[in-house]
Amino acid sequence: MAGTDETAADDALFVLTAVLLTPAQFPSVLGDDYVAACAALGLEPYAEGYGLVLGQDSGGARWTVVVEDVSSVAVAIASWDCGMAYDLSPDGRSVVCAHPGWPLALAVAAPGVPEPHDPSPDPDGEGPALLTPPDTDAWGPAQRRLGADEIALQWAAWREQIDENAFGASVESVADGEERAPAGVTDEARAHEGGAEKPAGSRQHPGVRRALEGARAYISSPPPPGRIRSAFAPGGARTLRVDGPGWSMVARTDDIAFILLDEEPGEIMTVGRGPELPGLLKSLDELAVRPA
Repeated sequence: MAGTDETAADDALFVLTAVLLTPAQFPSVLGDDYVAACAALGLEPYAEGYGLVLGQDSGGARWTVVVEDVSSVAVAIASWDCGMAYDLSPDGRSVVCAHPGWPLALAVAAPGVPEPHDPSPDPDGEGPALLTPPDTDAWGPAQRRLGADEIALQWAAWREQIDENAFGASVESVADGEERAPAGVTDEARAHEGGAEKPAGSRQHPGVRRALEGARAYISSPPPPGRIRSAFAPGGARTLRVDGPGWSMVARTDDIAFILLDEEPGEIMTVGRGPELPGLLKSLDELAVRPA
């Protein structure tokens, strides 16, 4: 792919991977919703979205190139997911901007060039901010959202860690103050680096109550695009990803919910299905944006 004007010094970019930045699909590491993710890159939150192309220049420096050609990026991602080769070479006219660094950690590198490294800082200090993956040894909003993403991707594995006879707080117990037994936990329950560590019972944790109240509030006052996302799940169900200030929810419309909190590093709170959760999830799914 051709270089990105003066920002990438008119150098070639060796494409390693790409991700979508749309209301329905965007790197959660960048923000709680699509608008926040765009703001992190200095972009206008257009409904059509963008593609993020991650690669290295001929010197090995990391670059994230923002392009308007969303369809080409989507085709490339779908092809790669199917194990097919695809030469992602967006037209230079579709390039919006380029940021030094990558927002995500990649385990691959372009052959024949130096090892991946951050570009030298702009001597004038006026260029785009350096993008770096979140610190996996810390816990905060980015790590919380990445942990929720991992649970959504590996729902079955995480669901198996929960004792059916010992759920955490259900929606009505959090709302009305009724106590429930904590969820069962297995020692093997672990998430990816920088993500959540093990399931834990929510009982009446104030953060869980705040998250559920925030999710309910979205029904009467819809949040910015992308804060509620819905994806395919087996059996006609949907997997929901819902975020708010300091909390993330992962739920299946036919099952329970998991909640992660900024104030509880690495902990996963469970919310039992109960009589009210199905209605809440159904309402959230109706508000959610979905992949095209």
